[in-house]
Order: sequence, then structure tokens, then C-alpha cells
Amino acid sequence: MDTAIEFLGEPRIPSPLRNVQTVADSERILYDLSAERVEQEIRNGNTPISLMKAGPREKIYFDPSKLKCAVVTAGGLCPGLNNVIRSIVLTLNYSYGVQNILGIRYGFQGFIPKYGHPVMELTPDTIADIAELGGTILGSSRGPQNIEEIVDALERMNVGILFTIGGDGTVRAASKICEEIRNRGAKISVIGIPKTIDNDINFMSRSFGFNTAVAIASEVIGAAHVESTGAPNGIGLVKLMGRRAGFIASSAALAKRDANFVLIPESDFDLEGPNGFLAVLEKRILDRKHAVIVVAEGAGQKYCAGDGTDESGNPKLGDIGIFLKDAITDYFKSKGIELNLKYIDPSYTIRSVEATAGDAIFCTFLAANAVHAGMAGKTNMVVGLWNDEYVYIPIDLVVTGRKQVDLNGKLWGSVLEATGQPSFKEL
Repeated sequence: MDTAIEFLGEPRIPSPLRNVQTVADSERILYDLSAERVEQEIRNGNTPISLMKAGPREKIYFDPSKLKCAVVTAGGLCPGLNNVIRSIVLTLNYSYGVQNILGIRYGFQGFIPKYGHPVMELTPDTIADIAELGGTILGSSRGPQNIEEIVDALERMNVGILFTIGGDGTVRAASKICEEIRNRGAKISVIGIPKTIDNDINFMSRSFGFNTAVAIASEVIGAAHVESTGAPNGIGLVKLMGRRAGFIASSAALAKRDANFVLIPESDFDLEGPNGFLAVLEKRILDRKHAVIVVAEGAGQKYCAGDGTDESGNPKLGDIGIFLKDAITDYFKSKGIELNLKYIDPSYTIRSVEATAGDAIFCTFLAANAVHAGMAGKTNMVVGLWNDEYVYIPIDLVVTGRKQVDLNGKLWGSVLEATGQPSFKEL
């Protein structure tokens, strides 16, 4: 596993930062902290895998007085986007003295002339209050754009550092932008701050916006519980985000402890049969007279998968929430059992809210460390959190896969313990 970080060149300019603790490129954070794994690597003659520690460097590559930076947000909305933008601008301006910072409007469309999106000048004054807003002041868009045209625009604008804030599609686009820059022999740094509310980014403990999503989702689960207990045979059905991973559904269920069933993409389930979900739900209703079901949007796609791909190249999902709502209603009707089902989908509300204090702090650290990396001439990398330390990770490593809930791990084990649910599979 190659964890080396790419450089534009040797940093030779003394950093203008004062009274800060600098970090050397030789400082590393172990990928696996278990003594057994480290000892095994050493016995095998290997160096234990580690990631470069983030933070300010003694010397920087770019001259702040001559540098122009650009910031772009792409993909779906997520709590904390404005916090990241604000911290990038404040760190560049106040810490390094960079005066020229451009905001690219509506994702990568903003680089392409045919769309005609004007750039936004980002200064401490223009971003002063944006942390109190949800979404992103720059706007966003999905879908691929011509990489050569993006790099053409970067060169025309004389951009030295591009900060990309976005999910899987954005990170992959950043990788292609780096490749085109390298082919041209240009000296442009590309630094990514990965964003996915689903918390499924490889080699990262968590992503920004996730804690906010869990906080809001847990409140929704509580409301669903109130609804379910307020009527005979009440069911509260909550659909949460999670295309490929069930971290939000699992964590929110544990935060509130009102969910009786949690369905996630990683854990397959059957609807029919004596051990199927519908039969187990029927037993719960007959025994307890109410139930709360939490389902991640990517669960159960064998029953309702969509056709083709979306603008970001992801497989289109069928609406598992509506599918379950109809399936449960039809099942209980066929059994002649009274049912009061309330369906709640808070997805767009959750992703558009202001970040919680904890997420806001996290965004500040991510953005500041992204700036430190760019100023030091690093490129083709993202900043993230690993083993409670901020680290720099090669983009090419991040895009190798997605993190998912470990069905044999503590998180899912705790969910099963809290809900008491079986596997919903024929044995």
C-alpha cells in the first residue's frame, strides 16, 4: 500500500506562521495500532504501514504574496461545507497572507466556459457569517466535466492551489485533474477535503457532516417512536441516507435506542418466509403493539433496484422506503391485522442543516490542515482523520474502495444487541 504524498517541488520559503508547532514530513501515524500487526510486519522485514502527519511545515513552496487559490464544492449537500470554505479562506488570509482566493460556482461546471458561471471572490468579509448557513455559498452540481477544460481554466486564472470539497465523484475528478496537470508539467497543487455524509470514505475514521446527520437522524427516530406508540399497531418507518454503507442508520439507532429493526446495505435480508422480515415484524406487532424501523437508502436493493446510473456515475437506487411501506401495508392487510404506519424520509432536511458544534470544529481542522498541505507544495492528496490524528492520504489510495459497516464488528454487534433483531435470512 503506497502512502507516499506527491510534491510539486522542494519547499524553500520560510513559513510566515509564528508561534505554531510545525510538523516534519518524516512524522508518521501508524495505520494499524495493534502491537501484534506491527511486530508481524517487522518480523517479515517490512516497515509498518503509516500515513503522513498533517500540520504546518517550517518551509513552504508557494510565495503567499503572489499566490492565487481556488475553492470548489461538488456533489450533494452536506452539513459543514460552509465551515470548510470559511476555514480555508481564514487560514489562507490570516495565517499565510494570501489575498487572492476564488470561489468556483456550481461545482466543476464553474470551470467550463459554456455554463457562464462567474467566480466569487472569497475574502474574510464575504465569508464572515456563512458558518451559520446550511449548504454551500458556492453552489454545487453533479456529473463529469471535461478535465482538459478544467485545467485550461486553472491555467488561465493562474491558480496555484485548488481545494476540492466533495465526495467519491469529486475525489476521482481531482485525481484526473492531477494527472492532466502532471502531463502538462504545470505547478498546480490539488488538495481534497473528502465529503460524504455516509461516512464511507476509505482510510478515514469519519467524514465531516456525519455527526450532524446522526444527531438529526436520532431525533427523527425518536419522533417515529412517539408516532408508533400513539396508535394501535403503530409502525414508524424511517429512511435514512446510506447508499452503500449503513453508518448513519446504525449510529442513529444506537444514539436513540428506540429502533426495533435496522436494515442496512451490508446485511442482506429476506422479506418472505418464516424467518423473513415481514414475519418477524408481524410477531413484534402482535406482541408489543408497535415498532420502529430504520432503513438505509441502499438496503434491500434486490427488491427495488433502479436502472442505470445517476449524474455522478453511481448506480441508481430504487426507493426502499416506499417499497417497504407498501410491502408492509399489503402484508398486514392480507393478514387482516389493523395497522397504523407513518413513513418519514428526512434526507434532504438532514443534509441541508447547519453543522453541529462538533462537526464545525472538525471542519476547521480539516480545512486548516488542507491549507498547510497546499502551501507546502503537496498535491494529489486528501486530508483526513485516522487514529485520532489528522493525516495526509494519497487520492489514489482513497479511491480504491468504500468503507462499510463490519458485520462482525462492534458497531453492528451493538445494533443487534440493542434491537434484538435476527438476521431475516433462511438458515
